[in-house]
Amino acid sequence: MPQWLQAGAWGLLAGSALLIGAAVGYFARVPRTVVASIMAFGAGVLLSAVSFELIAEAHDQGGLLPTALGATGGALAYTGANVLLARRGARHRKRSGQEQPSEQEQPGSGSAIAVGALLDGVPESVVIGASLLTGGPVSLVTVIAVFLSNVPEGLSSAAGMRRAGRSRRYVFALWTAITLISGVAALLGNTLLGGAPPEVLATITALAAGAILAMITDTMVPEAFEDAHLLVGLITVLGFLTAFALSHA
Repeated sequence: MPQWLQAGAWGLLAGSALLIGAAVGYFARVPRTVVASIMAFGAGVLLSAVSFELIAEAHDQGGLLPTALGATGGALAYTGANVLLARRGARHRKRSGQEQPSEQEQPGSGSAIAVGALLDGVPESVVIGASLLTGGPVSLVTVIAVFLSNVPEGLSSAAGMRRAGRSRRYVFALWTAITLISGVAALLGNTLLGGAPPEVLATITALAAGAILAMITDTMVPEAFEDAHLLVGLITVLGFLTAFALSHA
């Protein structure tokens, strides 16, 4: 199988967890404490992947300066885009309660939430595609980490969309589209970055890591803390250690 096709398939696999989580969140009445706990676990998994896979890989490829510049640039880009989306109603797109506005309460919020979901998922997929460029197999730890974190993201967000009165068609069209775009983003990450110098690959990897880290603290941690604040630290550490064990298996 061509490498670019492998990249797309791995990205699609990781992104499919969003659709799985959305189905559970929309059709099942999962208690908010459970949703928050799963979100905390997913946040810990991603934090570990960012630390031991992405940032470490970027440093090995290009050194400290490209890594620092890339991570800072990714965080700035994500934060700037997130601020704009928050003003249009997407601030609480991953919240499972009553925080998400309905279209009646804030016109255009549905589109903003869709763009926000895309913003959250693309950096992870690009990294999955780029991980094949070293000549070895895909980074299974990154794929597993993204998959495990995508389940609670889709679950929590879809539950909030249901409570905000968004239709089933909207919810599943959105997450199906994001799943497909995840595959395309991984494919593009592989094809567009092929032959790039190590410093460029390091910067791109760190850029994605910075964006993911900003996303974790801005959208996942608040949902986790809201309803599982007494246990969120412990659950996050368990997620972190799970991904750490996978990276050293």
